[in-house]
Amino acid sequence: MITKLKYGNTNTYFVGGLLIDTDYAGTLPCFYKEIKKNGISVTDIKYVLATHYHPDHMGLIGELTEPGVKLLLMEHQVGYVHFSDEIFRREPRLDYKPIDESKAVVISCGESRSFLCDMGIQGEIILTKSHSDDGAAVILDDGNCFAGDLEPFEFIGAYEKNPALQRDWELILSYDLAVIHYGHANEKIMR
Repeated sequence: MITKLKYGNTNTYFVGGLLIDTDYAGTLPCFYKEIKKNGISVTDIKYVLATHYHPDHMGLIGELTEPGVKLLLMEHQVGYVHFSDEIFRREPRLDYKPIDESKAVVISCGESRSFLCDMGIQGEIILTKSHSDDGAAVILDDGNCFAGDLEPFEFIGAYEKNPALQRDWELILSYDLAVIHYGHANEKIMR
């Protein structure tokens, strides 16, 4: 079951114990209200995965790992975990808690299917570098795709000089997709 959590500017999703993305730092009270409204307890969240480490997708990870949520970190994301720290340092009122990646579970995209299967989730995590070098998308076998901040594929014609974006969408669209869930746009029904 997929639960869309909307408590700020970024769409976040809860799938079988995995939280995909968070919102900006400072939104934790709104996050707790949203999960409660949806019948989710923080103890139901086993792992949190950021589709990339821009401030509006990872701002709560440091706070969520304190009560026991584990950070799922893709190998290609390791060097990007603290990308937004300086941005948050300039906004002390947000009370940002930096991520302690030493406690993260680090896996490769190749290991993702087995890892997710152990959680009861059928799917995989793939590398998508066109928006950010640390980008990742989650694609479930039931056809749900969580694309983070990738530019919507229906606008790909406007990005003809962006071969990385075209490659990302060629890979994603090679799967039998039912719904694409974006970080900031409405879902796109594919079938």
